[in-house]
Amino acid sequence: MHVIIDYGMGNLASVQRAFEKLNVDVKVSNKEEDIRNAKSLILPGVGAFRDAIKLLDESGLSAVIKDEVSKGKYIIGICLGMQLLYEKGYEYGDYDGLGIIKGNIQFLDVKLKVPHMGWNNLKFNKEDPILKYIKQDEYVYFIHSYYAASDNSELVAYTEYEKKIPAIVRKDNVYGIQFHPEKSGETGINILKAYKEIIEK
Repeated sequence: MHVIIDYGMGNLASVQRAFEKLNVDVKVSNKEEDIRNAKSLILPGVGAFRDAIKLLDESGLSAVIKDEVSKGKYIIGICLGMQLLYEKGYEYGDYDGLGIIKGNIQFLDVKLKVPHMGWNNLKFNKEDPILKYIKQDEYVYFIHSYYAASDNSELVAYTEYEKKIPAIVRKDNVYGIQFHPEKSGETGINILKAYKEIIEK
């Protein structure tokens, strides 16, 4: 069983449907027991960093997630869920994230329209099994006003929107996807298909 973490902010139904389409055995839950017993974790998210990390901290789920990830359990953060994996976020203030990946979440200060919303293409930064079923320059669907700023050591793939925007990141057993794979057509499904193979080894 793979658990989609329900902390009160996330497009749970669409993420669940995407994984179920690939025959991944998923369950939506906010129970510590389920998270600890899960084979892997999925952290979705829609909304503001401040509100999301507050809910995770107050529910005690932040500590549970960090503990399970430290034991080698796979986790994938989607959209805001990816941003929460970093050390800090600056949306409506200065807030500590989960601190699993080094770096911080900054406002997308560009001349182009913000939020960065719509289809954009992926550029590969390094080889990774999550890219197995897609090719460089395939398009995926973004909607965000903040982005991950780091030394890019975790960068697997990026898109360009005046700045280099991390799109897929990985640190050991921790993955993050800035775009919405569940809204990204065949390319999104193929990314999740590759991720399924990673977590079900």
